[in-house]
Amino acid sequence: MRVGSVCTQPPYNDKNVPYLKSTACELSEALRNLTLKLYSDHLSEDGKTVDYKAMSRSLCFERYCDLAVQLQRVELLSLSREEKLAFFASGGNVKCSQFLCIWSVVLQFFNYVSYFIGGEVFTLQDIENGVLRGNRKGVAQLHEVALPDVEPLIHFALNCGAKGCPSIKTYTPQDIDSQLCSAAEAFLENDDSCGIDSVGREVKLSQIFKWYKADFGGTDEKLLNWVFDHMGASQKKRTLQALLSEGKVKVSYLPYDWSINSTD
Repeated sequence: MRVGSVCTQPPYNDKNVPYLKSTACELSEALRNLTLKLYSDHLSEDGKTVDYKAMSRSLCFERYCDLAVQLQRVELLSLSREEKLAFFASGGNVKCSQFLCIWSVVLQFFNYVSYFIGGEVFTLQDIENGVLRGNRKGVAQLHEVALPDVEPLIHFALNCGAKGCPSIKTYTPQDIDSQLCSAAEAFLENDDSCGIDSVGREVKLSQIFKWYKADFGGTDEKLLNWVFDHMGASQKKRTLQALLSEGKVKVSYLPYDWSINSTD
């Protein structure tokens, strides 16, 4: 792992790193199993907070860091869309946790923390905006492994370590779209992420929808339709349906909680 120009886990050559896994999927599954153990031991039941201090001292976390070195050996170009979604969405969350365990809080870490994966350097910024958002503008380094089109649902799978983020989970290539839809439904059901004021005819959304509005259609109308389509069957959805059928609805954005999602 790199922080700025300092590399805390430098790239290794064939002599230094024993070959453990032959494919990205196999390595991803091994890392996912370790991740599930870490989450079981250190993640709150609602998936919103993490005991970073205890995680940083665990043997399971040490093993995860050791195995993560193998990421430089994987072949990314052969991954399917579903495998890329699961590989980078799940991996990004633990990489963020790994960084927070070691450094607690460092501003702008998304641009400075990097991993060697498949022979390339990926910052967390690259993973989100380069790979999962299909090389959106503003990404310093474009990646061949990027998804062909942006997938809006990834915004409800990624967690940057702030309390305002979606819950932390892991994902598998099998039925990945259904898993991501479930994550979006859970996020929208939370009033801290999506609130509806029937009297004021206003929908109050997480800042995530403002920052990535282009991914959800680019206009208030398309954004609201996307939100409605991805809500689970609930009273909140019925309320929104009534508002949308009656005409213009105001969109506003809720304050974002940037405090670290630590249990401390």
